[in-house]
Amino acid sequence: MGKTACVTGADYGLGMELAAGLLARNYEVFAGRYEPTDGKGLTELKARYGGRLSTVRMDVGDDASVAEAARWIGERTNGIDLLINNAARLGDIEQTLFGTPRFQEMLDVYNVNAVGALRVTHALIPLLLRSQDKLLLNISSEAGSIGDCFRTNWFAYAMSKAALNMQTALLHNELRPRGATVLSVHPGHVATYMQGKLDEAAAYTAAEAASHILRLAEQFEQQAPDTPAFVDLLGNRLPW
Repeated sequence: MGKTACVTGADYGLGMELAAGLLARNYEVFAGRYEPTDGKGLTELKARYGGRLSTVRMDVGDDASVAEAARWIGERTNGIDLLINNAARLGDIEQTLFGTPRFQEMLDVYNVNAVGALRVTHALIPLLLRSQDKLLLNISSEAGSIGDCFRTNWFAYAMSKAALNMQTALLHNELRPRGATVLSVHPGHVATYMQGKLDEAAAYTAAEAASHILRLAEQFEQQAPDTPAFVDLLGNRLPW
């Protein structure tokens, strides 16, 4: 029997490619999408893989949406082997301290990127702990590294990813004794539309980054770390 995974933010980009890669590896996939209906990419995946892909509306920034999605998923599976918290917002990356910071937008980004991941994990943890693999990946960013910080802006995104990394460390401490593995993963510089247009200067396509991340997941399934791990998509440790 195949394994089961859940990926958030699967409407397009990295999330959709993670879902596609998991389907190619014979997983049953629950894809959380922000949009009310499936876009072209998810529709094509459903046509290719049929009943192994289920999509569900999941706004990770909203308590009720996440709770309802978790209830819906729980009616269709007994466990989740791999949970990937991928959904994220970029926010304003241009504003510095000496302009007019958009504080409400910062809170909105934090709500999605940091609190949103915890909402999803909290809602789905019973299913994750019932599975064999119990692997949780939080898609983070090098922008969340305090040790390697070089920017003077990106306040919302960088601060939210630093908070997500702390969440990973806390969850590792709580869930490792229960047999679960929790990682923060920097996916590399990926060609996505997070800035409103395709980032053509990126080092990886979304499909390439997804492939590396899923290979990394397989490695950590076999050998879970004893201490909290923040790694890039090739498995290299990053400074917190």
